[in-house]
Amino acid sequence: MKQVFIAALITLFGCSVVSAQDKKLPPLDSSPMDMAYYPVMYPYVVKVKGEPGALVARVIYSRPQKKGRKIFGDLEPYGELYRLGANEATEVEFYRNVTIGGKLVPKGRYTMYAIPNESKWTIIINRDTDIWGAFKYSEAKDIVRTDIPVTKMDIPVEPFTMVFEKADYGANLIIAWDVVSVSLPVKFSNTTAPVKK
Repeated sequence: MKQVFIAALITLFGCSVVSAQDKKLPPLDSSPMDMAYYPVMYPYVVKVKGEPGALVARVIYSRPQKKGRKIFGDLEPYGELYRLGANEATEVEFYRNVTIGGKLVPKGRYTMYAIPNESKWTIIINRDTDIWGAFKYSEAKDIVRTDIPVTKMDIPVEPFTMVFEKADYGANLIIAWDVVSVSLPVKFSNTTAPVKK
């Protein structure tokens, strides 16, 4: 009886391997999804190493590559809405109230867009979420629009990159690609306000 049971298991396992090999997986995304936290590397530093810290913000975005192209003013035209990456529009989640561009942003999840220009970018925080690209963008759902200056870099950045850095007032969200970088000030707030969706 035991031998029959083992034979049945081997047959079942063999069939499942063949079945898995027959399935075609989708191709790898050339613009993989990534995450940036504040505090930086929060899951590892706080959850694994046990250092003190409370999660303030998390950005989820896709990372297209430069691949020898001129990005801003060409691939991403000046004066047009940009999803800040590739694929789905970039999302930011705040785990406490923050202030951006002088406006209170209640804790919650939002979509981020930008309108790049040569000397400044307009950063947009929008209530709508789970958006592909910028095709369904609605200005009526904006909660913040703020202009930030562009910094030109000598060494190009190959993958589109977003990362938080500590600041006296809270944090800066650094966005860099090709030879362009911008820094969005995010001020931490202790006030309470309802989440607006």
